[in-house]
Amino acid sequence: MKDYFVDLHIHIGRTFSGKAVKITGAKTLTFSNIIEHARDQKGLNMIGIIDCHSPEVIIEMEKLLEAGELTQHQDGGLFYGGLTVIPGSELEIYDENCKGPIHVLCYFPTLNEMKFFSNWLTQHLKNIQLSSQRVYVTGRELQKKVKELNGIFVPAHVFTPFKSLFGKGVKASLTEVFEVDLIDGIELGLSANTEMADQIKELHRYSFVTNSDAHSLAKIAREYQIIKMIEPTFLRLKEALHEENGQQVTFNYGLDPLLGKYHQTVCANCLEAQDKNSNSCMECGHNKVIKGVADRISELRTAEKGRMDRPPYIHQVPLQFIPGLGPKLLEKLLHHFGTEMAILHQVPREALAEVVPTKVADLIISARNGELSFHAGGGGKYGKISEQ
Repeated sequence: MKDYFVDLHIHIGRTFSGKAVKITGAKTLTFSNIIEHARDQKGLNMIGIIDCHSPEVIIEMEKLLEAGELTQHQDGGLFYGGLTVIPGSELEIYDENCKGPIHVLCYFPTLNEMKFFSNWLTQHLKNIQLSSQRVYVTGRELQKKVKELNGIFVPAHVFTPFKSLFGKGVKASLTEVFEVDLIDGIELGLSANTEMADQIKELHRYSFVTNSDAHSLAKIAREYQIIKMIEPTFLRLKEALHEENGQQVTFNYGLDPLLGKYHQTVCANCLEAQDKNSNSCMECGHNKVIKGVADRISELRTAEKGRMDRPPYIHQVPLQFIPGLGPKLLEKLLHHFGTEMAILHQVPREALAEVVPTKVADLIISARNGELSFHAGGGGKYGKISEQ
């Protein structure tokens, strides 16, 4: 039994030939770049790449398997020299039971099942090449198809104001659109933590996952988890999400919710903080707000206390959020210490201060120790570190 660093939500921006997959994703986010960067610079042990239904991505995986750069484990997962890749797909449902669109994550054990799922999707969406496409089946039908293919089903970033389960997707309960027994985990998103999510009683039965939703190489592992598994395979991941055979998520590492893009309620025009019941903005007079995750969860609250056996949620500040730590200094840190995991969690202050300015080293250590203050984000704008 070992601990593994895991990020299960990484987008593909472009295929090997340059075709767009996630239109808002960086051009450098190709499958091959992702697996190399995640292993060698981020220090991850397992990743979920959730645009693997795209036909050219499938072709790239097949070529890497033929060349021996990827190997497929009998218990699921594609191995890349110390990194396990879990192929997946992010999709959008908006059936007659939904109040708004909902994004979900579907993962599969082998390339064969991913290919079968991709072929099935061609009958139910408009553009199989692209990420996060609307699939014209109900939530329950999609769940059943994923389970037919031995897959894992996880609602994505469940509290964000747009395109999520609780943001606008349902009025009050996930049972409005999903079968409770066909959900394997709940992805919290960047603007909520375990304590916030556990205010909803129906979520107590599920493991929480904290993933990056990366749209660039730099954003990989801005959120992740440590999962204790017998070995890093698809089968063991699935078991760990259900806390079977002594396996489980042991730590969630995520942004302090204040750093998230949708934590507080803000004016839709000027993004100034607002009361959720405001009729008009005191700053600009605009009459529409974007409801923040904190306020939405308070509306949905059904539990006085959360599960007592939840793993710790560690508030993490990704290196890209540290003031004064630009690309050149980050490259210097990586050259000296290997991976972001090492810099975030292990490298002593004295060693950091030999490579970067003392102020930057102190901020990294303060972030590690949970000693920083933040200005809250909202309306699509990230929060930021307060340097006071």
